Amino acid sequence: GAPTISIFLKPPGVIPPGGSTTICCSCQCGNGNFVLYKDGHQLHTLEESGSKAEFSIFNATYKDQGTYHCHYLERGTVLARSDGLDVIVTGIRLPGPDLSVLPGHEVTAGAQVIFRCTTTHPSTGCLLYLEGQIRAELLSREQDAYNFSHVQKGHGGRYSCQCFTSNASTEWSAVSRTLDLVVR
Repeated sequence: GAPTISIFLKPPGVIPPGGSTTICCSCQCGNGNFVLYKDGHQLHTLEESGSKAEFSIFNATYKDQGTYHCHYLERGTVLARSDGLDVIVTGIRLPGPDLSVLPGHEVTAGAQVIFRCTTTHPSTGCLLYLEGQIRAELLSREQDAYNFSHVQKGHGGRYSCQCFTSNASTEWSAVSRTLDLVVR
């Protein structure tokens, strides 16, 4: 079967103008090349180390906003394409929320875990990020919390959250401090 590529932001979240982030592509592949595309246009052939390639954005501007894909090539043939990663560059106007986890930072597989993202600002919703994942979980305003009923090993990792308000325009908070979850 064809290899699969994952694409993600490190650290995850909405980037303020002037901020920086890294687009990471990773693949259990051979020894080909990763090529980064933005909105369908080829940007760079990425330098890779092992099965990962990284592209850093420094001093982000609105021009860096868009949908990014990684393609993996061997001898000029595209063997795999990642999902699209939406990069958003926008003003950060609200302070970062606090992320906490119950029952604690270390849990046994099968346990129930609750992530809580608390903000002093009235917000519309918050996103829960797991580093290395392209998709965020939306936490609704009513709950401010996200429940995993049976955590597995794959749920362990570095989490953070970010909140937003939607009035006439969407305003974002800074990203919370990270929190590491260990599943035993």
